[in-house]
Amino acid sequence: MGTSAIRVLYALVMVVIIVGVDLAFFRDEPWQRLAVNIGIVLVFGAFYIRFLKD
Repeated sequence: MGTSAIRVLYALVMVVIIVGVDLAFFRDEPWQRLAVNIGIVLVFGAFYIRFLKD
């Protein structure tokens, strides 16, 4: 699998997790939803920098 395909798959997984968490736990709480979404993106970014950066 090429590196561009891995990046696309990684971004797709991140989006699916963000949407799933939003719908499951934070449907009517916009500020908590924003905070958790930022946290998820930061965790994914840290993981990407640590393990997947070329």
